[in-house]
Amino acid sequence: MAAGDAKIDNKKFKAEFALKPRMLDADTVVTLTGHPVGGVCPFALASPIPVYIDISVQRFATVFPACGSRNSAIELTPEQLFTHAQAVRYVDVCKEWATD
Repeated sequence: MAAGDAKIDNKKFKAEFALKPRMLDADTVVTLTGHPVGGVCPFALASPIPVYIDISVQRFATVFPACGSRNSAIELTPEQLFTHAQAVRYVDVCKEWATD
């Protein structure tokens, strides 16, 4: 997961995960997560997928991740997001986000 204004930095991603990032097709996203593109969230995943959260979300008091559909979201602090997503750890794999 990352802030909405952050973009994956391929070099950082590869250094962190030892593989090149790639976009999944919509059917694979639904199969793996149980959620449609636009509604993917780290909660109630269809498969046991490790969740990593980019440090770009830590600069906000609250964040609004999707909740399983394109028209739902929930307001959480970054700490609550980390807890409820059962995140593995914070990572630094993004670029082009502004610091406050």
